[in-house]
Amino acid sequence: MNSDDKKIRRAFTKKDWQEIKSDNSWSVFKIMAEFVEGFEKIGRLGPCVSIFGSARVTDDDPYYKLAEEIAYQLTANGYGIVTGGGPGIMEAGNKGAQRGRGRSVGLNIKLPFEQFVNPYVDADKDITFDYFFVRKTMFIKYSQGFIAMPGGFGTMDELFESLTLIQTKKIAKFPIILVGTEYWAGLVDWIKDTLIKGNYISVEDLDLFTLVDTPEEVVDVINKFYSKYTLKPNF
Repeated sequence: MNSDDKKIRRAFTKKDWQEIKSDNSWSVFKIMAEFVEGFEKIGRLGPCVSIFGSARVTDDDPYYKLAEEIAYQLTANGYGIVTGGGPGIMEAGNKGAQRGRGRSVGLNIKLPFEQFVNPYVDADKDITFDYFFVRKTMFIKYSQGFIAMPGGFGTMDELFESLTLIQTKKIAKFPIILVGTEYWAGLVDWIKDTLIKGNYISVEDLDLFTLVDTPEEVVDVINKFYSKYTLKPNF
């Protein structure tokens, strides 16, 4: 029996009320502890920008080098960098932040594969989570700019979570920047040809993100945002 089968069977196992209440109570305390640690460590960092992207790219990949340079230029402009703390694009972001002598934050997650803390996260800014939703709350609450590099399901999850929260006005309209026209063009075309034409979103929703290709364009978008708005947590 593989691990997926065990999880499914465990979900269908009958429990009495006492077992359910006990399990839920411990979960609540674990969730609270993760929130408290995140609020305490990240809340005092100041203005930060999050970089999302694939854990699978290697350090010779053009997007790895691009993410590193973006992070370097952002730290040179005084911004901290927040990533998922793992390998690939995340590592590149933290590496660029350290090269620029800026704040390098890693919000890690316990996973059965791929994820481990990269060596460029500041020792006092490494937080590991069990729960994805707590981790995403930390990204959204304290990051006042999201940079989406090429990535897989996790990157799409973080991107569309941000877009949804801004679209529904649950948080302010902070910049969401898609880096890599070649990579993102297919998704943007699908949004225009399917979502907008089908009236699933509004034409104005295309203004929720900016598509760029260079580190200089990224820095320009972030700087323009910061010059216009007062810095504060998003909720």
